[in-house]
Amino acid sequence: MATFGSSVRRGLPRVPGGEPWPPAGVAPGGSEAAVAGASAAVAGPSVVAEPPVVAGPPVVAGPSVVAEPVEASVAAPSTSSGTGAPIAVAEPVDAASAGSPATSAEATVAAGGRAVRRGLPRVPGGEPWPPASLVPAVPVAVAAPEVPIVERATKERDETLRSAEAPLAPAVAAAAPTGTKALRRGLPRTPGGEPWPPEGFAPSTATATGQAADAAPAVIAETRTAVGAEAPAAAVVEAPLAPAVPATPSGVPLDRPLPFPRTVWAGTGARTRPEQKPEPKRIGPFTRGQWAGAVIVGGAGLLYAAAMAVFAVRWLLSTAWGVDFLAAFPGEYHLPAGAPVGFPAWLGWQHFFNVFLMVLIIRTGLTVRTEKRPTVFWSPRTNGRRKISLTLWFHQSLDILWLVNGVIFVVLLFVTGQWLRIVPTSWEVFPNALSAALQYVSLDWPTENGWVNYNALQQLAYFTTVFVAAPLAALTGVRMSGIWPKNAAGLNKAYPVEWARAVHFPVMLYFVVFIAVHVFLVFATGALRNLNHMYAAQGSTDPNAYADNWTGFWLFVASLVVIAAAWIAARPLVLAPIARLFGKVSGR
Repeated sequence: MATFGSSVRRGLPRVPGGEPWPPAGVAPGGSEAAVAGASAAVAGPSVVAEPPVVAGPPVVAGPSVVAEPVEASVAAPSTSSGTGAPIAVAEPVDAASAGSPATSAEATVAAGGRAVRRGLPRVPGGEPWPPASLVPAVPVAVAAPEVPIVERATKERDETLRSAEAPLAPAVAAAAPTGTKALRRGLPRTPGGEPWPPEGFAPSTATATGQAADAAPAVIAETRTAVGAEAPAAAVVEAPLAPAVPATPSGVPLDRPLPFPRTVWAGTGARTRPEQKPEPKRIGPFTRGQWAGAVIVGGAGLLYAAAMAVFAVRWLLSTAWGVDFLAAFPGEYHLPAGAPVGFPAWLGWQHFFNVFLMVLIIRTGLTVRTEKRPTVFWSPRTNGRRKISLTLWFHQSLDILWLVNGVIFVVLLFVTGQWLRIVPTSWEVFPNALSAALQYVSLDWPTENGWVNYNALQQLAYFTTVFVAAPLAALTGVRMSGIWPKNAAGLNKAYPVEWARAVHFPVMLYFVVFIAVHVFLVFATGALRNLNHMYAAQGSTDPNAYADNWTGFWLFVASLVVIAAAWIAARPLVLAPIARLFGKVSGR
């Protein structure tokens, strides 16, 4: 590099990510006359020639790179292995010191070199650049086809061109003579840009200049052909870059959402879909709100119907037919001779046990019906494979106790003659039952003394409960329990389990309704007197004798406390130890 007055300015890399071009330590070649001419050259902007066309697949030629002005003229650097195609760099020189263009070119070719491709003129109306006097010999060493420049490298190079050519545009435009013919403009350098060169940038001043410019493509083609023919077989191929992501004209990659500022809003009359509300929790077929509505509407309907029934029945009993009917059938008939009067103590105890067991049976029956996944199971010691839930075991145990209590109750009824009070003994029971029902509906209730005799409607209700409903509940419960033989095909066919299930639940509802109506009438027709009859076994033929006695009431309260305590204690923690006395208890 000491032979030359100054070092070669290094420009942009030829490959993406490579070192600046030309490589460090590469000395320019050429004749001494070219070097001497270069040392006396006039400073001016240097031109970097386009990459040459090589033999092989078609190559897309990129636009030429225009570098910034430099102080000294240098010849093109010699080819260095592994750096890509060679490139020529030259500066304008004085024509007197350079000699004729033909002589310099011939000397270059004779010296074993090859002429560098000349491009467009640097000044309006000038000769192609570089001048013929500054064309050094450039040995070519290219073997493999050069990889086409991809979109990212092209974009970076175009940015460099714009930055380098911007300072030259005013000077060149000022040097162009007025009235000259504008240069033909070609394709834009950047996507979406204006045609190149810019308008008014390089106008032509003479026809000869235009002819020289027209001849430049031919020279370029010849140079490319020569380069391709002499290209050696050892050239470095640029590594392919990652495919570029397509972008919009504004530069936004298409793999990202477009920036879209909101400019439109819904008006006051816009239709919006409200958010879907969560599904309300259902209790059976209805939600809580629906049940509340059903109770309110149903209660109001029943209240209205009851009021209409009261007015209608009172009007009916006020007629002549109603008066005669009540006189003939007051609501009760005389019992047979020898019927007992009053209630013995055993009947009061039986009544308490019956209420106690019936309340728990109803509670456990409803639990068994709604229980999905039992947590505790019971199995008998004799058959460990048969397992039932602890709730079902408790329900069946209560059924057995209730049946035992019922059998004792029925036996004592017939032994003591108390059956005459609840079993109808005359056909007069039916018209008297109708009379008693009309009196209840009209709110003018019968005033019989229960210590001596029941009215006909009570007698039919007690008879149905003891001798119809209770046996049905027992028979259907046994059919659904494990006591029933599973392998008795004929018996199962004669009495299907579906029939038992279809009857058992309605019978339970009957008991619920009977208990509710019975307790209501006990309190509505003289609570203290009626409670004394049943719980304290106190009464008299005089209906007002025990109307102010509270003994039966407090015994009734004590029985309610016992029933409530049993209701609360009916849980696995308390039932499991009792169940273990009769079988095995497990959690699965």
